[in-house]
Amino acid sequence: MKYNYQDDNIIISDESLGGTAMNKVIMEIIKHPVKCKLLLEFLNCEQATAKQLSERFSDIPPATLYRYLKKMTVDGVLKIVNQTQIRGAMEKTYALAIDLKKEMNEMMENISGDTYMQAFIQYVLGFAEQFQSYCKRRDIDIAKDKSGFSLVPLYLSDEELDSFTQIYAEITEKYRDNMPTKDRKLRSIGLIVAPPNIE
Repeated sequence: MKYNYQDDNIIISDESLGGTAMNKVIMEIIKHPVKCKLLLEFLNCEQATAKQLSERFSDIPPATLYRYLKKMTVDGVLKIVNQTQIRGAMEKTYALAIDLKKEMNEMMENISGDTYMQAFIQYVLGFAEQFQSYCKRRDIDIAKDKSGFSLVPLYLSDEELDSFTQIYAEITEKYRDNMPTKDRKLRSIGLIVAPPNIE
């Protein structure tokens, strides 16, 4: 099973995927919307400074951004590839310290039925936590905030399903480089394709 890196959707699980400490670290990052966004940004741009990331994601407070970068570096996901002295401060350039695509593909290729189920539960729980946090607010406006979920049963061949997911990937790719603005909010949009119903 190969992972599609053309969109921002990553199946999330735990250390049982591959059984290594790095697998667990990656999955913990992916469960967090902002950290996941940073991880995908490094996958896309290869190298970046905290200043560049702050400009790219202006909705992330600088202190939070530095904390995430430090944690991801300590955990071995990122590495410092350059340091430049600027006005008495040391500007660090970060890059991925791992082959993320290889790590994800190896985890998915070696996945068992039980682990796949655990991964799916974690995926759903990630959304459930966001919905729970939202629904606890007293001022929710579902129509205005434009959240929701849907289910559409379709008869599709393997080729048609591949075409469907490719179109979905192209749609998300179109908006990948959107910059945060006062009108744009960070939204988690997922795609679930259930196993075929075989009676």
